[in-house]
Parts: sequence; C-alpha cells; structure tokens
Amino acid sequence: MRVTHSLASRGFLGRSFDELARLSSIAFKLEAVKGPAGPRPLYSFHDKESVQNCIPMSDDLIGGSSITKFDFITAHDSQSSSSQSTLDKIPPPSSYARFHGQISTALPDDKPVIKRSGYAAFRTPDQPPTLLGRSVWDIDPYSFLAMRIRSDGRSYFINVQTEGVEPTDLHQHRLFAKSPGRWETVYVNWNDFVRTSYGFVVEPQTELLRQKVKSIGIGLTDRVEGPFELCIERIWATNDVEGQAAPKREESASEPAEQSAAGNLKNRKGERIKW
Repeated sequence: MRVTHSLASRGFLGRSFDELARLSSIAFKLEAVKGPAGPRPLYSFHDKESVQNCIPMSDDLIGGSSITKFDFITAHDSQSSSSQSTLDKIPPPSSYARFHGQISTALPDDKPVIKRSGYAAFRTPDQPPTLLGRSVWDIDPYSFLAMRIRSDGRSYFINVQTEGVEPTDLHQHRLFAKSPGRWETVYVNWNDFVRTSYGFVVEPQTELLRQKVKSIGIGLTDRVEGPFELCIERIWATNDVEGQAAPKREESASEPAEQSAAGNLKNRKGERIKW
C-alpha cells in the first residue's frame, strides 16, 4: 500500500513541531544555563513498530552462519514463554525488545578471504528529518548513557555512531551487567567510550561527538559459539545515577578476572583495552 502524501506530510510536520517544542522548552526553562531539568529519552521499545524499525545484523552479511533475531515482547508473551528468567523476581516491563539468536564461528566455504566470523548486533534506526534538517541526538548536557536491560552475562558492547568524519567509526564500551538474568539499569559515562573502526581501537582517539549522535546499538563479538539473549526496554541520557555516585566496574563472582577480559577491544598491535 502506498503512503499518501497527506499522511507522510503530517508525520514530517508533527516531528518538526515536537522538536521545536522541545527546543523552546529548553530555552524557556534556561536549561542551557541551569542544566537539563530531567533525563532525555532516546529510544524505547514499547511498541512493535519501534522494534521493527531497528536494524539487526550478523556475520551472514559476509557468508557466516550466525543467526540474529530481534523480537517485540509483551508482558503476556514473557509470562507464557521461557524468555522470562526464573532468577528475576522483578516483574518484566509491559513491553520490550528481545535480541537473541545463535553465534557460529564457521567460515564460509566459498569465501576463503574471510578469516573470522561469529558476531551479531542491532542498532536503532536513523532518525527521520524535520523542518530543522537531519535529526540527531544532542546529549552534550548529560553525563551518562542509561539502558534498562536483562542480560545473559555474555560480553556485549554498546555501539554509538555519530556524524563523524569517518562513516565506519564507532564509539564502543563494554556493557557490564551486574545481575545477569535479572532486569537492571546500566549506566555508562559518555566520556568512557572508545573510538574504533572495524572492531579495532584507532589512533588518535577523538572525543565522542556528543552534539550529533545518530544511533545506538548493542553487539556481541566474543566469538563464543552458542545461543545468546539480551532484552532491552529503553535507552536514555541522564545526569542522575539513581541518586548514587558514578558506577564503577566490578567483577562479579560468576566472572573470574581471566574471563572478564574476554571480548575486550584490541588495538592494531593486538593489545587488549582495559576498562
């Protein structure tokens, strides 16, 4: 079915008015001087369309055998399926996204040039334009990226893409889950992200372009064969870490020191990046 011009225009104008209202509110409340009045929502997975608009990916793009699925889950679906962990005593959100699948490190037989496989990822969609031009997130007034997740404990990475000079550049950080199998909120300082290209840390390091964030995603590159599952409800920028000081990395009892390095980024010399 073809989208009518009136419907498309109304969506465009609606987004434009929403952005104008947001910017007007910032000016009226003097947030540029006093600081933001509250957290800024970036992306939520509370409806089916928001999940369908995301972009899942895996090594099947290069002929690999890993499988990536990105599904919309409601509380009813969660209660009637095995996706709800028996460890989690907190009721699940009313709706969320389930990033899951199977990692395989098998190399394609017909592509001898491919030497590595075994990854899966997803990212939020590019934001649609408004009357003000191309839409990006300006998270400069905020110190932390926050995510409401339930992890299986594998070595996931958070991927942030900005309007930088190199389109292949990402800023990455390990997604440290303190309570695998349970819903929790994870905070990462924007200043702690590391600039990478094609999975390697690049030099010189440049600060994340905080005024022009295009998309945020999560990837799994530990190359450990087997199933994976990570659920996510929403993503936002904030200065408030539940009334506490900035979180610090702590090794869990279930993650020995020698295993906590698994999945860490490496530079071109093969040296691991310590978080």
